[in-house]
Amino acid sequence: MRIEHGGALDRAIERFGGTPGDWIDLSTGINPETFPLPPFKEETWNRLPDEKLLRSAIDGAREYYGAGHLAGIVPAPGTQSLIQLLPHILGAKGDVAILGPTYQEHGASFLDAGWRLSNCTNIDEVAPSAKVVIIVNPNNPDGRIIPKEPLLDLARRMAGRSGVLIVDEAFADAHPEVSIATHSGMSGLIVLRSFGKFFGLGGLRLGFALTTGEIAQVLSRRLGPWAVSGPALAIAAHAFSAKDDLANFSERLEARRKLLKLVLAQSGLVEVGGTALFSLVEFARAEQLQQALCTQHVLTRKFEYAPQWLRFGLPVDEIAAQRLQKRLVRALAVVGGC
Repeated sequence: MRIEHGGALDRAIERFGGTPGDWIDLSTGINPETFPLPPFKEETWNRLPDEKLLRSAIDGAREYYGAGHLAGIVPAPGTQSLIQLLPHILGAKGDVAILGPTYQEHGASFLDAGWRLSNCTNIDEVAPSAKVVIIVNPNNPDGRIIPKEPLLDLARRMAGRSGVLIVDEAFADAHPEVSIATHSGMSGLIVLRSFGKFFGLGGLRLGFALTTGEIAQVLSRRLGPWAVSGPALAIAAHAFSAKDDLANFSERLEARRKLLKLVLAQSGLVEVGGTALFSLVEFARAEQLQQALCTQHVLTRKFEYAPQWLRFGLPVDEIAAQRLQKRLVRALAVVGGC
């Protein structure tokens, strides 16, 4: 099964023309602003990452995510690598329940590994036979949020039957109130955190698993030595501790999200969900609108399983928002408006 993702700007350019600078790429949930970084020592690039550098990134992650001292924390080259590994380390294959619709790579990875997949739409539908439950929180693409207490209750129930709850918090940086990372270390719980989305560093390919010490050791062994590059570890250690920059960065992200909301409202499009990093719009002719926007050199995210949905990432600034507004008006005129 081929899963379509956002970010394929090169393919869009091949089909619709233009150069990367001509396009407004809103197809991912990655912050369009890169977190401010200082210059790093030459040895960061020249040497293999040593234990001290690895420890500094893990310690930074522990403080930033609020994980306790019992939590095992594993850096990985992107949360996608962890998603690929987890089906192979969680014991005998059985039933896995996924709250959907959601990020499709979770289901694909477990199916490829020989697990039996059941999709459910709410936490009450999780079957007692499930050995693994996967919940993306806040959810991608609709921004659904499951409150902390039901998640923790489910984690305790899963632990009681030697199962595991995996909570993918890829979009939780801007919504810390929903995170259960502070409870990582408890039995039956694995929390995944993506570094690149909030910090605007998707190309860095960095993610973290926050879990029990035992599962962390297994993941570390499977990833092998030097799984994460020295520059990625150094960047993470810096970003996690740069509190003033983090506060200002978050404020700019909030302003950017308000710009997107205003553009969509002025265009007559109806938001039906989203997070601080993207908006989900429902539109009867969403597929046609996505194509019309491509002719205007605006790339958005469509969904084969929900052809009435279109996801918009964030414009980087007011100029980009104004360009988006003009192009969106032209695209809507082509497909017949709202």
